[in-house]
Amino acid sequence: MQAVVHHGGAGTTAASLRAGVPTIIVPHVDDQQFWGERVAKLGVGPKPVARRHLSAHKLAELLNAVGRNQDMQRRAQEVGAALRKENGVGQAVKAIQACVASKKK
Repeated sequence: MQAVVHHGGAGTTAASLRAGVPTIIVPHVDDQQFWGERVAKLGVGPKPVARRHLSAHKLAELLNAVGRNQDMQRRAQEVGAALRKENGVGQAVKAIQACVASKKK
């Protein structure tokens, strides 16, 4: 796929980044704007586009720009590969277990 277009929720953003393709975020509420800005700062997607400014023409422009941007595609692949190696659930379990163990002492 060329890109993922979504609202910018934390879980959807994480899933799109793990996929290793550029992410276009159209935020609907404040925290989604944050994730859109973060995606742009990482270089894996353009700046977020407010829903009220999105049109079929604007979306087509964004998809074309992302499709031609080899640096963004490469960066998205790198970020995706890093996230897939991260094992976030395993790391969270270790952190919780360490916290519980320290409380028992």
